[in-house]
Formats: sequence, C-alpha cells, structure tokens
Amino acid sequence: MTSKEIKDLSQDQLKEQIAQERERLLRLKFAHAISPIENPLRIRASRKEIARLLTELSAKSNQQ
Repeated sequence: MTSKEIKDLSQDQLKEQIAQERERLLRLKFAHAISPIENPLRIRASRKEIARLLTELSAKSNQQ
C-alpha cells in the first residue's frame, strides 16, 4: 500500500488492515521457523507496513 492509500483509509479500515498484516506476519514467521522462506525480507516489509498503519491510526485518533 502506498502512503496515499493508507491516508485515505478510515479508522475501522486501518484496524482491519493492521489485523490482516499481523496475521500475515505471524504466518510468515511460522513458515520461516519450519523451513527458511525464499525471501526473508518479506518479514521486514510486513513489520514496516504494520508500523505505517499504526502510525496513521494514531495520527487519526489524535486529530479527533
């Protein structure tokens, strides 16, 4: 997701996206623990995406 797409999301949509990303990160970590995944940088990208979403969520909640 681009930063513009993230900024256009509502708080409920942000919470849904955060939950989906956390689930994806959990599955990636389990897959990597069992056998190394092809691209371990996907774990880092997923963590960064969660951080972006959380940052935008806190910015939106501080505005109100």
